[in-house]
Amino acid sequence: MKNNKILLLAVIAAFIGAWFYFDLGHFLTLEYAKREQLALQHHITENPITSYVSFFSLYVLVTALSIPGASILTLLGAALFGFWTSLIMVSFASTIGATLAFLSSRFILRDWVQAKFGQRLTTLNQGIAKEGAFYLLSLRLIPVFPFFLINLLMGLTSIKAWTFFWVSQLGMLAGTAVYINAGTQLGKIESLSGIISAPVLVSLFLLGLFPLIAKWIMKAMENKKRYQQWQKPTHFDQNLVVIGAGAGGLVSAYIAAAIKAEVTLIERHKMGGDCLNTGCVPSKALIRAAHTAADIKNAAKLGIDAHIDNVNFAQVMGRIHNVIAKVEPHDSIERYSKLGVNCVTGDATILSPWEVEVNGDRITTRSIVIATGARPLVPDIPGLSTVDYLTSDTIWQLTALPKRLLILGGGPIGCELAQSFCRLGAEVTVVERSSQLLSREDTDAATLVEQALTSDGVNVLLQHNAVKFESIIDDNGVRTQRVLLEHNNHQLTIEFDTVMVALGRIANVQGFGLEQLGITTTERGTVAVNQYLQTQYPNIYAVGDVAGPYQLTHVAAHQAWYAAVNSLFGALKKFKVDYSVIPAVTYTAPELARVGINEKEAQAQDIDYEVTRYGLDDLDRAIADGYDEGFIKVLTPKGSDKILGVTIVGHHGGDLLAEFTLAMRHNLGLNKILGTIHPYPTMSEGAKYTAGVWKQAHAPQTLLAWVKKYHHWMRNSSRQK
Repeated sequence: MKNNKILLLAVIAAFIGAWFYFDLGHFLTLEYAKREQLALQHHITENPITSYVSFFSLYVLVTALSIPGASILTLLGAALFGFWTSLIMVSFASTIGATLAFLSSRFILRDWVQAKFGQRLTTLNQGIAKEGAFYLLSLRLIPVFPFFLINLLMGLTSIKAWTFFWVSQLGMLAGTAVYINAGTQLGKIESLSGIISAPVLVSLFLLGLFPLIAKWIMKAMENKKRYQQWQKPTHFDQNLVVIGAGAGGLVSAYIAAAIKAEVTLIERHKMGGDCLNTGCVPSKALIRAAHTAADIKNAAKLGIDAHIDNVNFAQVMGRIHNVIAKVEPHDSIERYSKLGVNCVTGDATILSPWEVEVNGDRITTRSIVIATGARPLVPDIPGLSTVDYLTSDTIWQLTALPKRLLILGGGPIGCELAQSFCRLGAEVTVVERSSQLLSREDTDAATLVEQALTSDGVNVLLQHNAVKFESIIDDNGVRTQRVLLEHNNHQLTIEFDTVMVALGRIANVQGFGLEQLGITTTERGTVAVNQYLQTQYPNIYAVGDVAGPYQLTHVAAHQAWYAAVNSLFGALKKFKVDYSVIPAVTYTAPELARVGINEKEAQAQDIDYEVTRYGLDDLDRAIADGYDEGFIKVLTPKGSDKILGVTIVGHHGGDLLAEFTLAMRHNLGLNKILGTIHPYPTMSEGAKYTAGVWKQAHAPQTLLAWVKKYHHWMRNSSRQK
């Protein structure tokens, strides 16, 4: 394939080189065309078929090679063959030539461009795939835009060749007709600039806007059809109604109130959503207690004689609830009411695209934001309902530490809680169906986390599948709970006191009116939204876990800005949500933090990359603290310091990730990080030293060889003096 590309490139270069070397371009000048017009017309009369074929072939060749002269050929064709004949020939020849240029560009350059800039071009490719015909037609209808550039650039996108052909055939017809009409009066034309007058140019420009206008009209018609069954209110009580007071809903309401819009926030249960009440906050409070227990157990390594007499689990859970209560005012009704949000507790029902009912009251609103979150997935495993199972929502109800805790699922939630409960004294077993924990992460990173869990005492069972649960009471009234597992066609049974299901979360899309409106969902069960976070009803938006694609609190807040701004100012300007730099952290010990792509994703996307790796066992602060396990791994394009993605496994890895996230967000490479002063001794120096590893691997060896000779010369020069 590579040799074929080189061969084609060589052939094209040879043709273009010969064209300029032999000065063939002088045959395609206005002066030559006018001077030879009569002679050529005589030749056509004597050899009509040969002349038609020759002219057509030459036009295809000139267009395919993007050689200047197509305009002159168009004029000459009109003068030689007449309006209609030349219009047909030039129209098809120009389209065929353009398509050949398009295909050549795609064959030679597209793979390289997509590999190098694939991440940045994802949105463009999606837009071209969806609306490429309209976009291309607009460009073709405006003749002042260089057509040869359109041919070459479109070849680098994902637009289909057939679409490119027929749109080009249609779109270039108007401009071709103008030139053909001028060409019939070739003898009177003094310069190409005189062909298209200002009125004609304006007309063609307006014609170029036609596809965009048609698109807008079609979209308006679609919206009218979509909304036709609903009666739109003549006035509105609110500018925005937000359903759900988790991270996405709170930020949406906050932004709306901050810019003086009338906004109502409806929450059926507790303000703060999962993050405050059953997710981020309680889990991190539990992890804090578990870290303390681990530090005490490992204190002897620091020369301190300490031991744990008892873990009062009830007090641990009591502190967790106190932490929730302390954070609660940040997300409270009182706070948001003071900010100008109308907070309502109750079950919301969307009655129409502009009406929401809560507590028997109907609220009319211009826009709606759905932020109903997600809930734990509970699989349909035989016998599960007969045992004491918990989820990430209900595990905080525990008042006593389970002696034997079984956790289904080796994702972030499963790993974090498995390690924490084990460090507090429980016997923990993690059952994971895939071949590694944290299946989306690189194997080297996930393996370090697995080793840490195993070192703490967690029993990790990979490639095991839960088949059946049983709850058995013997003759003495003693209850035994167990699970039947399958592994490599073998079965084993594990007994437990409590099982926690941590197999992911599913979006809350039922029970508040989406079905009645016919709002569509994706294969993953989330609300289907476009790049502006709109559902198929443009005034109804969705953010957070209910919309995906990431189930992260900070992503929900990130989406909320776009949803709030687009819903309130969309008539003037809409913004596409940006997922280009999304950090995420698994809060095990060590933490696994990531931003951008990892090696798995780079390989899946066929991105040519290189890896720079720095071990934290080399970092002074990590050594002094006794947390020197782990690494920083950075992916960059070959030969470039641009950061494609970072994976960190280490103590406070999430904090270390922030510098790389900032660098990626503002297109700063590893050289900029290397040139930044970092305080010593801190964990943050790990970023600088990682950049130093990259710099060392890309040192200019040829230049350094000359520098070495310079130093040698300077030493000898000093002795001579």
